Amino acid sequence: MSDFSVRPLRSDEDRAALDLFRRALHVKEMTDEEWSAAAASCQPDRGLGAFDPELIGTVRSFDSEVTLPGGGTTPLAAVSLVGVRADRTRRGVLTALMRAQFEDFAARGFPAAMLHASEGAIYGRFGYGVAARGKSIEVDRNRARFRPEVPAGGQISLLDLESTIEQWPSLFDALPRTRPGMIARSPYLWPGYEREARKATAPISTAVHRGPDGVDGYVTYTVERPHLGAQTLMKIQSFHYASPDAFAGLWRYLLSVDLVDRITAEKRPLDEPIELLFTDPRHAAVQKTQDEGWLRLVDVAAMLDARTYHGESVVIEVNDPFLEHNSGRYRLSEEGAARTTDPADLGLDADTLSMLYLGGWRASDLATAGRVRATGESALERADLLFGTRVNPWCGTFF
Repeated sequence: MSDFSVRPLRSDEDRAALDLFRRALHVKEMTDEEWSAAAASCQPDRGLGAFDPELIGTVRSFDSEVTLPGGGTTPLAAVSLVGVRADRTRRGVLTALMRAQFEDFAARGFPAAMLHASEGAIYGRFGYGVAARGKSIEVDRNRARFRPEVPAGGQISLLDLESTIEQWPSLFDALPRTRPGMIARSPYLWPGYEREARKATAPISTAVHRGPDGVDGYVTYTVERPHLGAQTLMKIQSFHYASPDAFAGLWRYLLSVDLVDRITAEKRPLDEPIELLFTDPRHAAVQKTQDEGWLRLVDVAAMLDARTYHGESVVIEVNDPFLEHNSGRYRLSEEGAARTTDPADLGLDADTLSMLYLGGWRASDLATAGRVRATGESALERADLLFGTRVNPWCGTFF
């Protein structure tokens, strides 16, 4: 073990921390111009560094809130820019950073954290679990035909790059976050989105859908042609909507854009019925499914009591070796959640509870994989109903 210390980053250390993160991902360091734009994305007092005595590891977060099953919200720490210098990995640096960050979240009253993982094997040992998944889909624009009952949609207006950048925050904030796992977008996110948009080699456009009550959806996309004679690809960057009319109307617009052969959308909600818009659902083919949001319950008792449940009660026993204060038994019912000494119906680790929490997995499926230990089928059936949600969870925001 190396001797190192973990402390909050000073503002004059933010650039070095971001460069360390970039090197960990094998990306070259920023130019002065790039840092000038990137600095606006750093929320003050949310970065931690490990020093030996120079900087050898870093992690950041920004403040947000997350939609819970039942429609309520709770504060969320959105974790990003996690990196350890290549010559200091596997020496406890990341573990120390994670522990210090959880302590900071608890002190500031953030009962949950979320991240997008660069590698899937890293974060489970810290209690993060895949709580939301997405599907990547490709639509054959030349062959796809809408079914006759698909709504016609409303009015579409097209924004250029400058208008897109100006209106992005208000467009997103105007739409309800209806799925468990959706998060509020911090003001510190938008400068990064702008920076990437201005770097894009293909033009960026945003189509805005208006229904009877005003704006109720938008889609941002690029169109790329690798070379003359090659198929043209439309890539959907973001797609948000508040009604079936907006969903269908935006897809009608996308398929009306000329000189496009294929349309791709990555990490869409698993239950989003894109393929059901078309007479032949095979013209909207799912290419793969991926982890889309990793959740960590920092305060298990508070988070279990914050969401709603439906069905008969169940007692779960949580094992949380990283945050031991969370370990124990909890009774879950339609009245909420509370600690108990009653015998447990189910046993599970903290990372598995994070997977179960938003309703993206069934307890019975997790039991099949050996992730949940149950006293019997009745307990699993009750847990399936209690944790079940009407729609699949989805974060919908990259950070």
